[in-house]
Amino acid sequence: MTSNILKIHSQDNIAVALNDLSKGHSVTIENEPITLVDDIDQKHKFALCDLPIGSSVIMYGVLVGITTKDIPKGGLISTDNLKHKTSKTIAKNATYDWKPLDISRWQSKTFMGYHRSDGQVGTDNIWLFFPLVFCENRNIKVLKNTFEREFYPIKKDPLQRLLGNLLHPDRTTEQSDYSEFIPHPYQNVKVRFMTHHGGCGGTREDAQVLASLLAGYVHNPNVAGATVLSLGCQHLEIKLLEDELNQLDPQRSKPVLIFNQQSEGSTDQFLSKIVHQTFQQIVEANQIQRKPASLSQLKIGLECGGSDGFSGITANPVLGHVSDVISSLGGSAILAEFPELCGVEQELANRCQNDVLASKFISLMDQYETAANKVDSGFDMNPSPGNIKDGLITDAIKSAGAVKKSGNSEITDVLDYTEYVTKSGVSLLCTPGNDVESTTGLAGGGANIILFTTGLGTPTGNPITPVVKVSTNSELFKKMPDIIDFNAGTVISEGKSIESVGDELIDLIIEIASGHIKTKAEILGQQDFIPWKRGVSL
Repeated sequence: MTSNILKIHSQDNIAVALNDLSKGHSVTIENEPITLVDDIDQKHKFALCDLPIGSSVIMYGVLVGITTKDIPKGGLISTDNLKHKTSKTIAKNATYDWKPLDISRWQSKTFMGYHRSDGQVGTDNIWLFFPLVFCENRNIKVLKNTFEREFYPIKKDPLQRLLGNLLHPDRTTEQSDYSEFIPHPYQNVKVRFMTHHGGCGGTREDAQVLASLLAGYVHNPNVAGATVLSLGCQHLEIKLLEDELNQLDPQRSKPVLIFNQQSEGSTDQFLSKIVHQTFQQIVEANQIQRKPASLSQLKIGLECGGSDGFSGITANPVLGHVSDVISSLGGSAILAEFPELCGVEQELANRCQNDVLASKFISLMDQYETAANKVDSGFDMNPSPGNIKDGLITDAIKSAGAVKKSGNSEITDVLDYTEYVTKSGVSLLCTPGNDVESTTGLAGGGANIILFTTGLGTPTGNPITPVVKVSTNSELFKKMPDIIDFNAGTVISEGKSIESVGDELIDLIIEIASGHIKTKAEILGQQDFIPWKRGVSL
């Protein structure tokens, strides 16, 4: 893209400024000159024609708002003159014909993954610790400190190194840098830890949903096995977790060690038993080796956070291309964040493989919005101050850009929160728009890698699934190199095509899925886990 403006769809009556534009500046769209009557900041929108009060505003070819004031041709679109409005969707109303992409370039490509006995393939090999109830969080933290001191020597800061050298003047330089000096021999397995604030004190439904989510984490192909801590009297009983594990994997092909504190003696005895028995399983998990796997074994979670006015123009369409390639290969792409699909329901319903899936999607959207309205938090309140500042004026504008992450392939499944992805193609997974609650749900739904677009920057990661951060603009990529893995801003800054940038991202995905490159979130130790309490979050 070399122009300083962009009209995205032929039916749009607003356009996007790709650079800061001054009042009085003249632009030309489709051979029609327009003189700007306001300053238009980069990523913001302006009217392509006079829009009297009550006019429908169209962007990405869909209704994204209604004017609350008269907006002249060349005028700025803002929260002062536009409010959220979408078209109502009640059913699938058109057939959808999509032809898979030419995937000849990718058919012979593989990644080095961990093959599980249930047929899934992981991009990582993790032994996972978690509690059934918040009462065990302290014990999880004790175990975390114990294991991480031995498994992951931590580099000391300068003051600690100075003191260490004064205390131990005979140590080597390498020894003085680290709190532990001898690498452990189990480099083919990682230990990760999760805590949460649920399991008891809420409703029984809360406990059931949490059990389902945790079972999904165990079943995720990136997990080799798990150590689970129970207090013994909580709502989330061991049996609830066992039942959910049995539904996902009747053969119970992964080792899951469950320890009940009230059945043991002292805390020291309890934790010593956990360490001893878990270590034996970690030794076994370390024997699992990476082997070549088809790209059809990838289950890619699609996420955005800290979105900006370029999200729907660069990074999200780039993910859409990746999604179409993976779907064409027989892999899975998972589109989450239902509040950010508001306004594009008809497009998604029509892409559904059949009427049953479309009806389930519309029903889930209606239930979610109804619950949000009951607590005075409708979908129209979804955009954050950062979103609005960077040009996402209404939830519908945000949604119309967010849906681009799913590409154009057929929607083969619609899943409620904690349901697990089993089909190739695009699945819609009901999660909140909240970054961490959504990525938590994607990993619990089976994603073995997550692609996360951002225009403002966010450090979000996950305990079991690599989170690949994709910037929407080149400025962010340069400003936050410690959290951004890939720059999709080259679509604008260098005029690259969506397809070529998408292909570059697939190459990076293969390297990360093979363990050759760590994500920035993993390097930073960003391992976020927040279960969704239904009806509370947007």
